[in-house]
Amino acid sequence: MKMIRNPVIRGFNPDPSFVRVGDDYYIATSTFEWFPGVQLHHSRDLVHWQLIGHALTRITQLDLKGIADSAAVWAPSLSYHDGQFWLIYTTIHTAGAGRPFKDVRIFLTTAPDICGPWSEPISLNSIGFDPSLFHDDDGRKWLANMMWDFRKNHSRFAGIVVQEYDPKAQKLVGPMTRILTKDVLTEGPNIYKKDGYYYLMLAEGGTGWNHGISMARSKSITGPYELDPQEAVITTRHDDSVPLQKAGHGELVQTQSGDWYLVHLASRPLANRRCILGRETCIQKVVWSEDGWLRLAYGDMHPRVEVPSPGLPEYSWPALPARDDFDSDKLDVNWSSLRVPVDSSWLSLKERRGWLRLCGRESMHSLFEQSLIAKRLQEFRCTAETCLEFAPTHFTQMAGLICYYDTKTHYYLRVTHDENKGSVLGIVLTDDSAYDELVESEIVVNEWPRYFLRAEIDHEQLQFSASPDGKAWQKIGPVLDASKLSDDYGQGLHFTGAFIGLCAQDLGGTHAIADFDYFEMKHSA
Repeated sequence: MKMIRNPVIRGFNPDPSFVRVGDDYYIATSTFEWFPGVQLHHSRDLVHWQLIGHALTRITQLDLKGIADSAAVWAPSLSYHDGQFWLIYTTIHTAGAGRPFKDVRIFLTTAPDICGPWSEPISLNSIGFDPSLFHDDDGRKWLANMMWDFRKNHSRFAGIVVQEYDPKAQKLVGPMTRILTKDVLTEGPNIYKKDGYYYLMLAEGGTGWNHGISMARSKSITGPYELDPQEAVITTRHDDSVPLQKAGHGELVQTQSGDWYLVHLASRPLANRRCILGRETCIQKVVWSEDGWLRLAYGDMHPRVEVPSPGLPEYSWPALPARDDFDSDKLDVNWSSLRVPVDSSWLSLKERRGWLRLCGRESMHSLFEQSLIAKRLQEFRCTAETCLEFAPTHFTQMAGLICYYDTKTHYYLRVTHDENKGSVLGIVLTDDSAYDELVESEIVVNEWPRYFLRAEIDHEQLQFSASPDGKAWQKIGPVLDASKLSDDYGQGLHFTGAFIGLCAQDLGGTHAIADFDYFEMKHSA
């Protein structure tokens, strides 16, 4: 039997939402401050998955300028009903440790096809985050959400609530009903109807090491709900030896043949318990017990790396090329930018054919207009390489290869100008908000016609290298701690994952041009 190998969607792809339409399966995942918003993945056999696009591609759908790291788009919920796709998504404006408020906007967008066009968003409410839309068999639709409580001496989790949505009026109607409260942070509610019960699936215990999925059920959508007598459907909170840690936040799908599968997030930690790949998407086989509760098919609560597939006809995708020569007029779907969409004011694939041109803008710390594009790190071993042509004339102009977690933590191999030395190449970094320059790593490169730049990650280690011709390479700087590019390092919220990418800055506002001939990113297990 063909096996599902987890994670099925590797690298930063958390909070998966799962839907089947006929013979096609789709998963939507969170994107936080990265643009475009909400990644959309397709499979026909649950074994092979491919990123096919994004739902939120316009500023009118997603305005992220000024959004904090690990805020913005949390936990989308994808469904299909009435001949169209429905996507509920949340934008978080206020988030962070010690901050009691969550300034939240919940939106609905629809599309006739998974690839769009997706409609302009309808604003629903701001009561909490991680909502979902349930389509009942009587034609009514219900928004399920967690309610956030900012008040002193109150639990931040104020309960799970439901409210009816009127698609004709395009708004929520009727009373908001609290259907469940617990003494642990509970979010990501999803409702399923089976054998006369409304089942409420919940993400529980935060999204870190204590994470899990729990269940409740009721004969009425508005309750009362009884809790599953088992602590969780899936969790790793009691066993740190399980390869897929932090398991939780999931959704459920029934296959054409009647089998049930659960999609969920999990992380693969390094030996030092840091997760540079972020939270990834996994699939588990599940069954219903004799007394009507959802259980993993293996008889315990632990996710498996290998899972029996449903035996659907194999449907594989062409292997993605490791190298992008920038020969197309459009960026490949696997590229992401920070907070703003790609446009011709700062990125061009046409001005110099076969090259990617970036116009330098704000710094690596900016929450507004960075000229940066990047791809997700998907394995613990990776080599990324590029070729840069750049002629800086001032120390405010920089361009190069960046290994990036967020504005507070990243490593940057860049070319810049020094008024005493001319063109120099070296490493600058930001370590949990502290900016530093590894001056001892700098070399003078006035005679280099081009700058070939390389980053090699091997688990906890990162080594930069450079070459004037792509043949004679030399190491630049010391071995760096790649594990800092993780959810588990530094202060504040950390919900994303490591990226490697290309960027350019011009802090003088003259928009210095940096041209990149190619970008190659090779992963190995």
